Amino acid sequence: MLNISAKSINKYIDKSKYSIFEKLESRSVSNYLLKLLTIVLIIGICALFLPWTQNIRSVGYVSTLNPYERPQAIQSLIDGRISEWRVIEGNKVSIGDTILIISESKEAYLDPNLIGQTEGQIDAKKSSSNAYQEKANVLDSQYQATIKNKSLAEKQNQIKLEQVSIKIMTDSLDLRAAKVKLSNAESQKNRTQELYDKGIKTLTDLETKTFSYSEAIAKVNNLQNKIQNNLNEIKRLENNSFLIENDYDQKLAKINSDKLSAMSMKYSTNSDINKLESNVNNYRARSDAYVITSPINGTITKMKKQGIGEYIKAGEDLVTIVPTEFTKAVEMYIRPRDVPLLKIGQRTRIQFDGWPAIIFSGWPDNSFGTFEGKIYAIDNDISDEKEGTYRILVAEDKEKEPWPEQIRIGGGANGLILLNEVSIYYEIWRQLNGFPPDYYNKQEIEKVKSKAPIKKIK
Repeated sequence: MLNISAKSINKYIDKSKYSIFEKLESRSVSNYLLKLLTIVLIIGICALFLPWTQNIRSVGYVSTLNPYERPQAIQSLIDGRISEWRVIEGNKVSIGDTILIISESKEAYLDPNLIGQTEGQIDAKKSSSNAYQEKANVLDSQYQATIKNKSLAEKQNQIKLEQVSIKIMTDSLDLRAAKVKLSNAESQKNRTQELYDKGIKTLTDLETKTFSYSEAIAKVNNLQNKIQNNLNEIKRLENNSFLIENDYDQKLAKINSDKLSAMSMKYSTNSDINKLESNVNNYRARSDAYVITSPINGTITKMKKQGIGEYIKAGEDLVTIVPTEFTKAVEMYIRPRDVPLLKIGQRTRIQFDGWPAIIFSGWPDNSFGTFEGKIYAIDNDISDEKEGTYRILVAEDKEKEPWPEQIRIGGGANGLILLNEVSIYYEIWRQLNGFPPDYYNKQEIEKVKSKAPIKKIK
């Protein structure tokens, strides 16, 4: 009864006489169930203090650690036409094995003797270059000879100039002596004329003296003319020295110009030779590109071109080769808020698609079917494949259980990046409040504490 009335009748009723009161007072829950719930509650409370490994969940796919071990497409270096396939999809190939052979498709390279003809042009150009070099050498010798001739001509002119100067000096002395004789002859003529007039000298003596006087005058005049001619010769020789210098300078300039022209033609020819040799190298490299070989050991997949005679373009994908052996890795994508929690070498547990696994995220070491890995690289740039995430690369931990050989490149993978160990109650509180995992580990906290100043209590 509820006993809500002001006047209770409970004391007037004998409850032992009525079975309904026994049923009302009997419990709906047994004592065993209450004990069980109490034990479960105690165990649950104790479990809240168990260690829990914080982790970051992520998804990704199997890749390779080395970029050259990833599936790669094979392209042709040149435009061409498929002549022969040497492989089919699924074939195993080794480095250097022929995949397909192509033939030429451009008109400029269809000549089968193109390399030989180009090499003949190179030989002709080399002969022409040598001829220009010989011409330059001859002109150089001619240049040196002209310099010597110029020096000889100048010396000869100088010698003539000195000879004429000596003649002038000699004629000057003769002129002085002739003038003395002229003066004596004139005195003798005058005295003979006076004696003739007095009848002392004969006419013959007078004529003799007059003739001697005339000869003296003629000799003086002759010597004066010779001196004047020699002076004129000196002026001509002096002018001739300038003419010699100008004439030979013009000859030297012309020889030097011809030499420079020859060298210019030689350099131009050498430039043509270099172009032709480059063309020959290109032709040979192009002929080598007709045979497309495998750069790695792998398996042929995804043949993009199939037909014989089908035209292909340079750089166009033809087939894809998957490497036979590769160093396994996993590419994962992490939210930006979790990136500061990661570091190189951090432990990771990975579960591969198609591989049975039982995962306990808080106790990763007790999980079944997962494999150990370590963070190998962390991108500093946001990922293009999955917007809003950063890519990390996880490599196999060689010291732990090896990854399954059955996994293939491109297969899916789920990762647990392991962080700090905390209590379960703390992890539940963090998850309910939406806080990120702890960033600092215990060692870093202890290091900070050790550096903090200790305050003395007064």
